[in-house]
Amino acid sequence: MSTGTPPPTIGVVVLTMNDRPEEFPRAMATVLAQEGVDLDVVVVGNGVEPEQVPPGVRTVTLPENVGIPEGRNVGAANVKGDYILFFDNDAILPAPDVAARLAARLRQDAELAYVQPRIADPDTGVTVRRWVPRLRADATRPGTVTVMAEGIMLMRRDVFERVGGWPGHFFLFHEGIDLAWRCWDHGYTGYYMPEVIVHHPATDPARHATFYRMNARNRVWLARRNLPRVLIPANLATWVLLALWRFRSADARRASLAGFREGLRTDCGPRSPMSWHTVFRLTRAGRPPIF
Repeated sequence: MSTGTPPPTIGVVVLTMNDRPEEFPRAMATVLAQEGVDLDVVVVGNGVEPEQVPPGVRTVTLPENVGIPEGRNVGAANVKGDYILFFDNDAILPAPDVAARLAARLRQDAELAYVQPRIADPDTGVTVRRWVPRLRADATRPGTVTVMAEGIMLMRRDVFERVGGWPGHFFLFHEGIDLAWRCWDHGYTGYYMPEVIVHHPATDPARHATFYRMNARNRVWLARRNLPRVLIPANLATWVLLALWRFRSADARRASLAGFREGLRTDCGPRSPMSWHTVFRLTRAGRPPIF
């Protein structure tokens, strides 16, 4: 009888809208090729009945597109495992030990809520700025991080449930910062593992027609939901100045300001401001929550 440690149990959540007929089968093949782990995989059809689903993989069909974070919440509720791998349907796990290496890091440190691999474009090998979960964008430096790149991330299930999961009403953009901040406020941290590489096309988030509006709206919601009241004006002022500097076109600026107003006027969801101890921990980790 074997006395070895049992393999990590991982629930894998993949969303689909049946709009990636070439990428999706490749992504699923690399998930199912993972070794040294016990997987339970579910594909959530966001407003569609999932197609091209491999044998043995379960599906959930949602009658309408509820957005990425809520779709992931549905998926997490329908998989088993001590850990949950959230995985974009156009990503690739280039080696069969990716999931096992990420899970091993979580097993080593009980204070970690999530681990983030290095994401690189499969053709160029470039890791774009937004995929590096720290302010100083050195993609090769490991260590503690305070945010996450949402598309490929392994998280403890018990922490995910304890902090309330993804903010489903965000629909798209900045849900990872919201989730990461709540993990930190519950005493956990995140970790970046650049030695574990996964592939993802370096697409431009601004390709989405609603990018500028929803990006701005969710930044406001993020601050209103999570920050002590005295820090909200500093956070939002910093964001407005950066947005005006980065977005040079008049249309982008108008859409961003419209989203900013929408974020101030609409329901941001339950407010649970982080403690000042969490503000201190985030600041000490290199990312004060006004940025």
